[in-house]
Amino acid sequence: MPDRGGGPTGPRIRVGRPSGRARTLLMTLGVLAVLGMAFVMFAGFWTDWLWYRSVKYSSVFTTTLWTKIGLFFVFGLLMAAAVGFNIWLAHRMRPPLSAMSMEQQSLDRYRMGIAPYKRWLLLAITALVGLIAGASAAGQWQTWLMWVNGVPFHQKDPQFHLDVSFYAFDLPWYRFLLAFGFAATVLSLIAAALTHYLYGGLRLTSPGARATAAATGHLSVLLGVFVALKAVAYWLDRYGLAVKSSDFKATGDWTGLRYVDANAYLPAKTILFCIAVICALLFFATLWRRTWQLPVIGFGLMVLSAILIGGLYPAIVQKFQVQPNEQAKEAPYVAKNLKATREAYGIDDAQVTEYDGTSTTKDKDKLRTDADATASIRLLDPNVVSPTFQQLQQMKNYYAFPTNLDVDRYTKDGKDQDTVIGLRELNLAGIPKQNWINDHFRYTHGYGVVAAKGTTADGNGQPVFTESDLPSSGDLGTYEQRIYYGEKTTEYSIVGGPQKEIDYSDDSGEKTTSYQGKSGVSLSGPINRAAYAVAFGEPQILYSGAIGDGSRILYNRTPKQRVEAVAPWLTIDGDAYPAVVDGRIQWIVDAYTTTNGYPYASRTTLGDTTADSLTAGNTQRAVMAQQNQVNYIRNSVKATVDAYTGEVKLYQWDTEDPVLKTWMKAFPGTVKSRSDISPSLMSHLRYPQDLFKVQRELLTRYHVKDAQTFLSGSEVWQVPDDPTNKSGNAVPPYYLSMKMPDQSAQAFSLTTTFTPNGRDNLSAFMSVNAEAGSPDYGKIRVLKLPTSKTVDGPKQVQSQFNSEQDIAESIRLLKGGDSDIEYGNLLTVPIDGGLLYVEPVYVRGGGLKYPLLRKVLVTYGGNTAFEDTLGQALDKVFGAQASTSPPGTGTTNPPPSGNPTVQQALQDAQKAYDAGQEALKKGDWGAYGQAQKDLQDALKRAEEAQSKPGKATGGSSGAQAGATPSAGPSGSPSSAASGSPSSGPSSSPSGSGGG
Repeated sequence: MPDRGGGPTGPRIRVGRPSGRARTLLMTLGVLAVLGMAFVMFAGFWTDWLWYRSVKYSSVFTTTLWTKIGLFFVFGLLMAAAVGFNIWLAHRMRPPLSAMSMEQQSLDRYRMGIAPYKRWLLLAITALVGLIAGASAAGQWQTWLMWVNGVPFHQKDPQFHLDVSFYAFDLPWYRFLLAFGFAATVLSLIAAALTHYLYGGLRLTSPGARATAAATGHLSVLLGVFVALKAVAYWLDRYGLAVKSSDFKATGDWTGLRYVDANAYLPAKTILFCIAVICALLFFATLWRRTWQLPVIGFGLMVLSAILIGGLYPAIVQKFQVQPNEQAKEAPYVAKNLKATREAYGIDDAQVTEYDGTSTTKDKDKLRTDADATASIRLLDPNVVSPTFQQLQQMKNYYAFPTNLDVDRYTKDGKDQDTVIGLRELNLAGIPKQNWINDHFRYTHGYGVVAAKGTTADGNGQPVFTESDLPSSGDLGTYEQRIYYGEKTTEYSIVGGPQKEIDYSDDSGEKTTSYQGKSGVSLSGPINRAAYAVAFGEPQILYSGAIGDGSRILYNRTPKQRVEAVAPWLTIDGDAYPAVVDGRIQWIVDAYTTTNGYPYASRTTLGDTTADSLTAGNTQRAVMAQQNQVNYIRNSVKATVDAYTGEVKLYQWDTEDPVLKTWMKAFPGTVKSRSDISPSLMSHLRYPQDLFKVQRELLTRYHVKDAQTFLSGSEVWQVPDDPTNKSGNAVPPYYLSMKMPDQSAQAFSLTTTFTPNGRDNLSAFMSVNAEAGSPDYGKIRVLKLPTSKTVDGPKQVQSQFNSEQDIAESIRLLKGGDSDIEYGNLLTVPIDGGLLYVEPVYVRGGGLKYPLLRKVLVTYGGNTAFEDTLGQALDKVFGAQASTSPPGTGTTNPPPSGNPTVQQALQDAQKAYDAGQEALKKGDWGAYGQAQKDLQDALKRAEEAQSKPGKATGGSSGAQAGATPSAGPSGSPSSAASGSPSSGPSSSPSGSGGG
C-alpha cells in the first residue's frame, strides 16, 4: 500500500510561509483596518466637538470630556496598580522550588509555560482591569462634579442633623469610592490567591501547612482591608437609612427612617461597625501571630451578628413593638416624611381650602354673570384640532403640524387671549419625490405659525384663525417664519451651499432661499466632510457636488435634543412649545434639576407619574425622563431654542435651588441670569405640565398634614382616568384662564381634578397659577370637597352626558352616516360654591378627515345643556341670559341694532337656515350645501356690518359664539350646521355638498 501520510517513500506537502508580496499585502490591510477604526473613533469625537463649538457650548464638551478622562485614568491606574502590586508581591513571596509539595510540582508545566511571558501577562491583566475600572469610573462624572461643586441646602435632616447636601452630593460619591474599594480588594485578593497557589504559597491537598507564612500574612491583610471597608459600609449605611426606600403597607412606597430603623437598624449598624473594626484588626494582627484562628473567629462573629443583630432583632422589634401599636409608633416618623416630601416637591405652600361643591346662590342672573367672569372657557381643544389645522392650513404635503398643539397667551387690543398655536413644520414623508438631494438639500425647513382663538369657533365649527395662510399673516405681526429647528425636524439638512432650498409655494410658483444663519457646522474642509460622512454613514457627503463653499450641516434639530446636549445634567420636560418673541419663533423648553438623595422625601418614578392619555402612544410628546426615580425636583431652568438659528439659551429660573447652583459652579457661564429674560419672553413662560403632574400625584397623599390621618389612608385621592376616551390613562391637566374663589381676576392657570381612591365622585379640584409674570406664579390652590356628600366627578359627568335621553338622541343624529364623535377636554370651573363642567363636542364625518366643533356640553348643579354654542348652553343651565359679553370668551349676543344691513343679513341667514332644514328633510344634499353656503355668507355680512374684529369666515355666531341672527327651532340658524346629521355637506368646510 502506498504511504498516504507522506512517509519517506511518499510525496511531502510543504506549507511554506507567505511570500513577501502576500506579507506586505496583509500588513497593509492590517494597517488600513487599524487606521479605519481610529478614524471612526476620531470622527465621533471630532463631530461632537464641532457641534458643541457651533452652539457656543464648547465648555460643556471640554468640562465633561476632561472629567471623564481624569476619572478614567485616575481610577483605572489605581485599580491596575492595586491588582498588579498584589500579583507582583505574591510572586515575590513565592517559596523556593525545593520546598514545594508534589501537588505544586505538578504545576511546573504551567509555570514554565508562562515564565517567558509573565511580564506581558502581568501588564495584560492589569491593563484589562484598569480599562474596565476606568470606564466604570468615567460614568460617574456627574457624581464627581456634584461632590466637588456641591453647595449647601441650608436645611438639615431631622435624624442626624446634617445638611441635605451631604445626602444629595457627598453620600453618592462616598458610596462610589466604597464600591471601588471593594472591587479593588476583591480582585486583588483573587489575583494574589491564584498567584500564591501557582507558585506554591497555597496548598489544597498536600499534607502539612496549607499556606506559607508569607501567603498567610499577605492574604490576611487583604481580608482585613475588605472587613475594614465593610466597617465603613456599616457606618455609611447609618446615614443611608435617611434616604432608604422601603415598602410600608400603610403608605406604600416609603423613604426615610421608620420606628424599626431608628430603634433597631440604626443601633445594629453601629454595633456591626464596631465588630467589623475589631475583626479587621484581628486580620491585620496575623502579620505577627501567623495564625488564622482569631481572624476566623472574629469574622464568624461578624457574620453571626449581622444575622442576629442586623436581621433578626429588627424583625422582632417590628413584630412585637410596632405592629401592635403601629400608628402611635410610626406617627413621629411619618410627620418627618410629610414635611420633607412636601418641601422636596415644592408643595409645602399648597393652599388647601374647604369647598362645598354645591352652590347656595339663588340669583340666576348672578350665576350667569359669574360664569362669564370666572373663566374664559377654552373650547378649542389643542389635542383634538391638529387634524383641522392640518387640513385647513397645511398648504403643502411637505408641511405638518404636531399631534398635540399648544396653548399660549397673546395680547390683542390690550387684553390677553388664550390661543391654540402650532408650527407648520417640515414633513419629509410628504415630499413629492424622495431622494438624497430632496431630503437633505431642497426641503430643509417648515414655514410659519398658525394660531387660533382658544375660546371660539366660526359658523362651520372651524377654528377662528388669528394667524394663518402661507406666508402666515395676522395678529402676530412680522417675524422670521422659517423653521429649521422643530419637534418634527429629526433629519439632518445641508444648507448655505450651491444648492438652493425650497422656501414655500404660492400661486406664482415655488420660492427658493439659501440659509443665512450661522448655525450648523461648516463642510468646506475635506476633514469635516469625511468625518460627517463616517458619523452619518453617508459617503455622498464626502464627494457630492451639491456641497461647496458656505455649506453647513444642521443636525440635533429638535428643541429637546439641543437642550439635553448642552445641559446633560438637566431633566427635560416632555412638551416644548413655540412662541413668537421679538420677531422670532422661539421654542420654550422647561428643564428640571432633580436628585434622589433628599432625606425622608418619598421617591416617585418620573416616567410613570408624567404619563397620561396624551403621552400614550404619542412619540412626539414623550414622558419625562422615562423611569428615573427622584425625590426632589425643581423647574430651575427655562430654555429657549431659536427656530431659525437653533441658538440655545438657558435661563436661571429658580434662583434658590442648590442643585442648579452646584451645576452652575461646575459649568460656569452656561446659564444666564433670570434678569436676562426679556418682558416679551416672560409673557409666554408658563408653569410646566410635567412638574404639575408630579406634584398632583404627590398631593393625592401628601395634601394631608396630620400623621394619623395620613396613616389611616382615609384621605387618599387618585387622579381620575380621562373620561373623554377609553384609554384608561390619567386625565391630562388643562391650561385655562380662570380665577379661583380667592382671586380677584382671571389668571392663566393649569388645572386638574381628584377623585377618592377607588371611587368616581369628586374629592378635590387643583389649580396652579401658570402666569410667569404674576407675583402669584406657582401658587397651588386645592379646593377640597366635603366627604359627607358626593359631588359628581369627571367620569360621572361624562356618563351623565351620555345617558340623558335628549343628549343621547342628539349625539345619535350627529353620528348619522359615517360620522364619528370626538369629545374635547372636559373643563372644570368652580363658580359660587358649585362646579361648572364644560365639554366641546366635535364631529368628524361626511368624508372629512378632520373634526369640527358642533356642540357644547355644560352641566352645573344638576342641570345639563347640550347646545350649539357655549352662550346658549350657559343660558340654559343657569336659566338666565348674559347681559354683556365677557372679555375673551368669544360669546357675544347680537345687539338689537337698527342697522338695516345687519337686519337684512340676519333675515337672509334665517331664510338660508329654513332652506337647509327643508333640504335635510328631503335628503337633498346639494340644496343643503348651497343653503349652508348662503347661511355663511349672510352671517359674514352681518359680522362685517357690525365691524367686529377677527378673521372668522362667518361671524362669531357659529358653534361657539353666542351671536345668533334670529331664533330658529334650536335658537340659531347656525344650528343647521351644528345640530344636523353631519354625514354629508354639513361637515364640508365650504358648506357645499360633498357626501
